[in-house]
Amino acid sequence: MTRSARMFAGALAALFVAGPALAADGAKTFQLQCKSCHGAKSTLMGPSLAGVAGRKIASLSDFKYSAALTAKGGTWTDAALDAYVAAPSKFAPGTRMMVGVANPADRAAVVSYLKTLK
Repeated sequence: MTRSARMFAGALAALFVAGPALAADGAKTFQLQCKSCHGAKSTLMGPSLAGVAGRKIASLSDFKYSAALTAKGGTWTDAALDAYVAAPSKFAPGTRMMVGVANPADRAAVVSYLKTLK
């Protein structure tokens, strides 16, 4: 297993183990990197992420998603959220989201935090 794969596996495993502490770390990263575009309600910059975990991809009626993300289909699982947050344009080429979170541990924390948003 490569170092990168081990880091990803460890970060993904942390989602299921650390719980609230990991989500708190994710909240900090979210505030620094995500909040300018993603708020409690959808805006022109980005959709609301409340309830994103488990929701169908590109499914909010109050946000106009890119054709790339709309065509992606599927559900926002932990793995899908991780892949999108890691490299949005790799996950859905043509998406408008340009900023990702490169560090696997930080991504795991962000995904954990997103799961708390209702």
